[in-house]
Amino acid sequence: MTSLHTDVGMVRAVRLSGPGHEYLIDDEPVDVLIADGRIADIAPTGALPPAGDVLEAGGTWAVPGLWDNHVHTVQWALAAEREPLGDTRSAAEAAARMSTVGTLPDGRRIGTGYRDALWPDRPTLAGLDAATGDVPTYLINADVHSVWLNSAALRRESFSTTDGVLREENAFEISRRLNAVDPVHSDRAVLQAGEQAATRGVTGLVDFDMAWNADAWARRIAAGFSAHRVEFAVYPFDLAHAIEAGLRTGELLDGVDAAAAGRGLVTVGPLKVISDGSLGTRTAACTHAYPGDPYNFGVMTVPRDELIALLTTATGAGLGVAVHAIGDRAVTSALDAFAVSGAAGTVEHAQLIRHADLARFARLGVIASVQPQHALDDRDLAGHLWEGQDSLGYPLASLLSAGAEMRFGSDAPVTPLDPWQAIAAAVARTDDVREPWHPEERMTFDQALAASVRTSLRPGEPADIAICTGDPRVATGEQLREMTVSATVLAGRITHLA
Repeated sequence: MTSLHTDVGMVRAVRLSGPGHEYLIDDEPVDVLIADGRIADIAPTGALPPAGDVLEAGGTWAVPGLWDNHVHTVQWALAAEREPLGDTRSAAEAAARMSTVGTLPDGRRIGTGYRDALWPDRPTLAGLDAATGDVPTYLINADVHSVWLNSAALRRESFSTTDGVLREENAFEISRRLNAVDPVHSDRAVLQAGEQAATRGVTGLVDFDMAWNADAWARRIAAGFSAHRVEFAVYPFDLAHAIEAGLRTGELLDGVDAAAAGRGLVTVGPLKVISDGSLGTRTAACTHAYPGDPYNFGVMTVPRDELIALLTTATGAGLGVAVHAIGDRAVTSALDAFAVSGAAGTVEHAQLIRHADLARFARLGVIASVQPQHALDDRDLAGHLWEGQDSLGYPLASLLSAGAEMRFGSDAPVTPLDPWQAIAAAVARTDDVREPWHPEERMTFDQALAASVRTSLRPGEPADIAICTGDPRVATGEQLREMTVSATVLAGRITHLA
């Protein structure tokens, strides 16, 4: 009988529903033979002798293990300890909510996930002070590009601002400080969050924590973390450190025993560069100004020449790059930098794209790493703040039609770390009773799944498998969101078993 953390030699009687099923002549159950963490063979059920422990699938459906290609791991893991503010409808309501929140062991109150762009009132320092008094209180915007602090928090952090709101780099600095908890505490939270991700079929993620992640992941693997694969990013402030340490994208992390401890789980990811702001903070760099603010076209936080220099340095050192670019001006600048530097990697978010830039993704070999759920969470916001823009908002099908390679993520904790949610958002383009938003940008299930996996169900591939109780190929958007994962297998080892 199989159990959690068992190494299995066979998944018996499973139907393949994803890359690899096209090689089968029908949808009848098959047995998947596993050896040394890889798929060794696939044959009709009963044709192969079992080898080792057997995971009985009972005729359910399998897809390759799912990836979330954009996660802020520690912030995502710690979000469970913070007050959720996504349902607040005004600054006054959010401030009042924080007045009742208990303090964390470090004496802070922290709330997260508010969206102020459509509030009828604005965040103010006086309003937050009146509600929260002398307890250091921090509210993190859902997009993480702005934070709202009371006077006690501003004093504690040695910042000052007239409205209590810090934006962009100052906001990121506050988040870094809030995330810099005791490593024992944060590692425990990451372990628990990883186990939760495995229940959704996740076998890999890209970690964009704003920290030196090499030491953190070596420490976690040494402590027994084995829930999923990890590619970790570095940031420009650590670029020299990364080069000196010899980090190269795609290589296993040094100091981790891949066979005994990490099983090849942790690899070096890209250099992450944040080149503009966000929609919610009204700082995404756009061609046209934001409504009611004729001089606000967003901000290019990394000028074009500096971006080219960063990408050139990273490429010369063997590092791929991931460029955060949300507004259309930023996306154009990012693609220009890829073209000049010859860098390889991704544009992260790409929420507003000029028509002429669609084909440049494919021509330059740049991957569009997007978060489909953002389109649904932001549809009202985009309808208001980007109503005067001429570029395409949250394009998916248009990018595919232009030949771009795509990867999906969540930007957790901005949205939940759940690839099924991303797949559903791409397929249905709605998550409520409203009609699909820009239905011309919908994708098929097969297209959405391809953007959510790194492997296939074919012999020779890693045995990273998610087993589902329903057939996702025929599921509605709502059914995809609620898809039950009965088991998750990572390199032949069970990481989740319902």
